Amino acid sequence: MKNSGQVLTGADIFFECLRQEKVEYVFGYPGGAVLKIYEHLYDVDFLKHILVRHEQGAVHAAEGYAKASGKVGVVLVTSGPGATNTVTGIADAYMDSVPIVVFTGQVSSHLIGNDAFQEADIVGITRPITKHNFLVRDVKELAATIKKAFFIASSGRPGPVVVDLPKDVIAAKCQFTYPEEVDLRGYKPNYKGHTNQIKKAAEVISKAKRPLLYVGGGVIMSGSSEELKIFARENKLPVTMTLQGLGAYPGTDELSLGMLGMHGTYWANRAVDSCDVLVSLGARFDDRVTGKVDTFCTKAYKIHVDIDPTAIDKNVVVDLPIVGDVKHVLAELAAEMTTKPDTSAWLAQIDEWREECPLSYEDKDGKLRTEFVIDRICEKTNGDAVIVTDVGQHQMWTAQHYKYNNPRSNLTSGGLGTMGFSLPASIGAAFAVPDRTVVSISGDGGFQMNIQELTTAVANKLPIKIFIINNSFLGMVRQWQELFHAEKFSFTDLGASNPDFVKVGEAFGIESYSTSDPKEVDGLLDKALAVKDRPVLIEFRVVKADMVFPMIPSGASISDMMVKRLNPKRMT
Repeated sequence: MKNSGQVLTGADIFFECLRQEKVEYVFGYPGGAVLKIYEHLYDVDFLKHILVRHEQGAVHAAEGYAKASGKVGVVLVTSGPGATNTVTGIADAYMDSVPIVVFTGQVSSHLIGNDAFQEADIVGITRPITKHNFLVRDVKELAATIKKAFFIASSGRPGPVVVDLPKDVIAAKCQFTYPEEVDLRGYKPNYKGHTNQIKKAAEVISKAKRPLLYVGGGVIMSGSSEELKIFARENKLPVTMTLQGLGAYPGTDELSLGMLGMHGTYWANRAVDSCDVLVSLGARFDDRVTGKVDTFCTKAYKIHVDIDPTAIDKNVVVDLPIVGDVKHVLAELAAEMTTKPDTSAWLAQIDEWREECPLSYEDKDGKLRTEFVIDRICEKTNGDAVIVTDVGQHQMWTAQHYKYNNPRSNLTSGGLGTMGFSLPASIGAAFAVPDRTVVSISGDGGFQMNIQELTTAVANKLPIKIFIINNSFLGMVRQWQELFHAEKFSFTDLGASNPDFVKVGEAFGIESYSTSDPKEVDGLLDKALAVKDRPVLIEFRVVKADMVFPMIPSGASISDMMVKRLNPKRMT
């Protein structure tokens, strides 16, 4: 092992550990407490440091890298405000189970607790939003701590880990040895499901008349999309996906029902409400899926497969829990399915629901609508692009209308709902999968929250397609104001204060376009998709007051699903 046994500084040990973990990229921003690391970084040639323009952008970029690649994203920032600026991104990664390791600088050990310049208790601050965090007190503990950090972040249910590095620890010296293995007392993720539980599940599914697979992001994280396809197709089981689960099963397949939940398809939600066996795979029964828990899926026998035992029975009590990795459990479950269920009548019923209330939008008045733009993006990219959405109406319309063919293609902020996610996350994705088309879709509000990362995209000549859906409103907030807050549109109209997005893009050195004409969309998309060596920006000026349907109001039941606007006069 290179440098094993040698006496090295903490900064050198830091990089030797990253070398052992095969880290390709570090997203970071320098500052006083980590200058020794940056001094050594100057001569490091086995990884590339990506200079972001804000520490929140660094964490979202690491998230995008991790989500697109399946590898651990790495962040390096300084102490104090550098560390606290990462908090939103860390919370986002925690909610969506994204494997990242965030290295934060810290003041020297003897100054900790003295309110020193640029001191913040980042371990205390991030304790509720990390899978684990560490404060390294002794340089002799540094290598073992970094090994643990990567292991914890990537094993079991993935998540963010923070490693806080005091300035004196970085400068101190010790003999370097990188541990071969990690043994953490009390942390033993269970990858194989219980044999008897799996046999029972197979028996229940084989006898079901109306079975339904409810698929979450865990299927993608575990790399079990192929197992899911085989299992669903061999047994003719319909598949509905959460927001994070989109792409786990091909969206164009006849067994795909698309997304379920608050803005899920009509037929997916009707299927959930009517199924007799619900098989949850790597999903956590989030409130945006269940709505009113007491009325959720009351007719079904519920099977829940998850590697995280704390997720089972947390929100919805199930009949058959299986703790294990979805990839292993699906393979074992498929082997036990000696009898196939007869789902022909069930699939016919679902097709009737598809016809009863299909996804639709106005397309005869000559006005540009987000659904049309998403449809055209899907058509132009054949459902094969990496789509990185921000948060809001465009996010839900993309979930409804973009038909993902592959896993790790739908990158979005789900649990935390972080506006400003898309642009920096698309930067991380562009580094992770340089051979794939990466499309960043943001609303006009969210785009401005991390707009500084345009510089990062330009500086690295990343061919990201940056699409702004500009309805001059905080669209989803406006939708809730119309439906549930007496149509008092308080501080959601951005029209008068929005910048000229074309001029903004050009100021950053980006070729930029704008349109409100549906007839121009195809040509602009062709132009953007043809560019391979730099970012391109297109602003789509869409109808201001459109709303996303179907919609199940927060805390309501599937029976309360709204499929159209209550006040048609508000459509202009």
